Amino acid sequence: MVITWQRRAEALAAVARLTELPERPPVVLVDNGSADGTAEAVRSRFPSVRVIALSENLGAAGRNLGVRELDTPYVAFCDDDTWWEPGSLTRAADLLDAHPGIAVLNARIVVEPGGHDDPIVRELRESPVPGPHWLPGPALGSFLAGASVVRRDPFLAHGGFSGRLWLGGEEELLATDLLSGGWELCYRDDLVVHHQVVAVPGRPAAPPRGHPQHPVVHLAAPAVAGGAAPDDVPGPHGAPRPDLGAGRLGRRAGSAVAGHAAAPAPGGGRGPARAAGRGPAALDRPPIRRLNARVRAGWRSPGSRPVSPARRPPRRPRCS
Repeated sequence: MVITWQRRAEALAAVARLTELPERPPVVLVDNGSADGTAEAVRSRFPSVRVIALSENLGAAGRNLGVRELDTPYVAFCDDDTWWEPGSLTRAADLLDAHPGIAVLNARIVVEPGGHDDPIVRELRESPVPGPHWLPGPALGSFLAGASVVRRDPFLAHGGFSGRLWLGGEEELLATDLLSGGWELCYRDDLVVHHQVVAVPGRPAAPPRGHPQHPVVHLAAPAVAGGAAPDDVPGPHGAPRPDLGAGRLGRRAGSAVAGHAAAPAPGGGRGPARAAGRGPAALDRPPIRRLNARVRAGWRSPGSRPVSPARRPPRRPRCS
């Protein structure tokens, strides 16, 4: 599932790479209100690709429409400047088949040109988040959408990405809902996404380097780290909580969340700026309070098992 805004050439290249994968996944492209003919170009060149052309930029929430359009049990997200390495989707589907308690698999991010790991990969590999013994990789407290494969049913059951945040913090919010519901998030080094550094309209191209620490591995234990009461959960850019990284929730480690969708928001301003005013209200929700209460009680201790739905029989194709 590809999401794009105002980058026709990049969107065409991303779709071309997906259609050439050996897995031959069904592909959906969500055009977040582009005015450069992206939707028409993709329809013309790739008639088998389903295109959802939006009249306005919905930010990260545009991904929800793409997920609803698909009927495979698993969905791989892809930005217009990222692509999956051949074989990764098959491995992801096999892992999700074998571990029905996992809702999200986060892949390794390789920056192009150069072929080097994105700086956030080290943080993912060394995640301190405790997880159950059966997890096939480091447990995570959040994830990077443009480099992830999600289990469709829990993604939709928990509302997908919040439209209230537009951009910035939407992954952390969904991750918290999933963790609170008993699901697991996991990093796998053998799943690979390539990220091509390209120019964003109105911004110079710059390789991701020296990223500030992303709360991707810390969100599962904000109350424990800060000694806060269960209800003391700040929103992105909200009250100071350095242990949670509240001031960094709107940033991404080289993902196209800061690129394809960081378009001028409807009504002026940019998504993260709009999210700043609405983040605390969006995050002050029962699932987060429940998660913090469970963390304080040692819910996510090593060896614990989540309460997850019964294993769903696989269908073909499994991943799209």
